[in-house]
Amino acid sequence: MYKIILADDEKWVRVVLRKAVEQTKLPVTIVQECANGLEALDAVRKHEADLVISDVKMPIMDGIGLAEQMAGMTANLVLVSGFDDFHFAQKAIRYGVKDYLLKPVEMEAMADCLERWIQGRAMLKEAMGSDTLQTVTAELSVIEQVQQFVAANLAKDIALTDVAAFVHLNPSYLSQLFKQQTGGKFVDYVIEMRIEEAKRLLVKTSLRVFEIAERLGYGDIAYFSNTFKKLTGSSPLEYRKNGGKP
Repeated sequence: MYKIILADDEKWVRVVLRKAVEQTKLPVTIVQECANGLEALDAVRKHEADLVISDVKMPIMDGIGLAEQMAGMTANLVLVSGFDDFHFAQKAIRYGVKDYLLKPVEMEAMADCLERWIQGRAMLKEAMGSDTLQTVTAELSVIEQVQQFVAANLAKDIALTDVAAFVHLNPSYLSQLFKQQTGGKFVDYVIEMRIEEAKRLLVKTSLRVFEIAERLGYGDIAYFSNTFKKLTGSSPLEYRKNGGKP
C-alpha cells in the first residue's frame, strides 16, 4: 500500500479529497491529513509517505513552498488548485510536481492521477536498483540546495562558480547536473526566479519598480523592465495595474 498525505487548510476539502481517494479502490492509504505545507512536510518524514496531495493556497506554507521543500525527497507531490490559480500552480513543475488536479476533484480525475503515479512509481522501482536510486536522490538533494541558495541571494550577482563552491561540486558538472534534473540552464533559472519574485512584489507591495529592480539585483531599470516583459508579456507597471494578470 502506498502511503498518502492530504494537505488543505479547509477540513471539508480534505473530506472531499479523502472520499475521492478511497473511492478509487487503488492500493493506497491516507496516513495523515494536514492543514498546511509545514505540517505535511513533517508528516512525510514521520510516516515515510510516498505521495502528498496538497492544495496550492494554504497558510504558513503553501503548496508551492511545499513543492520547493520536497524537491530533494523520494516522496512525490500532486497539487490541487482552483481555476484562477491553476496557471500559477503549473510553475511548480520545476520542483518536480507530478500532476495537477482542478477543483472540484472528482473520483474519476483522482483515479486517473493515482493510476498514472502508481504506474510511474512501479516503473521507477523496476528500472533502478537501490544504489542508483540513492544516487538520484543525492543529485536531487544537490539541486534543492542550489535552488535554496538562489532564493536566498536574489539581490546578489549569482555566479555558477559561487553556487558550485557552496555545494562542493565542479562548476561544469553542476551545470550539466542542473540541466539534467530541471530541463533548463542555471542562468535561465536565476532569471526566472527573479522575475517570479518581482511579480510577487508588484502585486503584494507598494514598492516602486526601480526599488523592486534594485532589490533583485538589477542596476539598470530598463534592462529589468525589458527582461520582465520578455518573460511575462507585459511591463512591470502593466502587470501591477492588471493585478498580476498578463
